[in-house]
Amino acid sequence: MSDDFGAGDSGYDGGHDSVDYGHFDAGQQHDAMDQLHQAHGSEADYNNQQAVYENDHHADTSTGYEHGTHVAFDQGPSVHYEADDQTSYSHDGSVDDHVFGAEGSENAHSAQFGELDALQQRFDTAFADGTEFHSGEAGLGVASS
Repeated sequence: MSDDFGAGDSGYDGGHDSVDYGHFDAGQQHDAMDQLHQAHGSEADYNNQQAVYENDHHADTSTGYEHGTHVAFDQGPSVHYEADDQTSYSHDGSVDDHVFGAEGSENAHSAQFGELDALQQRFDTAFADGTEFHSGEAGLGVASS
């Protein structure tokens, strides 16, 4: 906003027939500064772990074989004769399968963030400026505030 009291007679001529000039400006000025900072972000993590610890296989076998012969002979009032055959056989077998332990783990993580910074500043100024010009003896005069 500006007020201008323009060219021409300033209302006072000082009793001279000379040229008078008066000028005066007054006003206000409004300025503003707005600043905005914005940041957004996110992160995600994932982990998967699986494990099997042990797998065993056992096989065992055993075989036993025994053979024996017994012969006896007697001679006396009567003759005695004896014969024996003995056979012993054994077979054992075993099979063992073993699976031990399975473990698994899984985890996930997710995060998000946002940030907002705002700054607002106002600047108000007022001014007044004036100039006068008189020809002749008075000369040039400057007035400002």
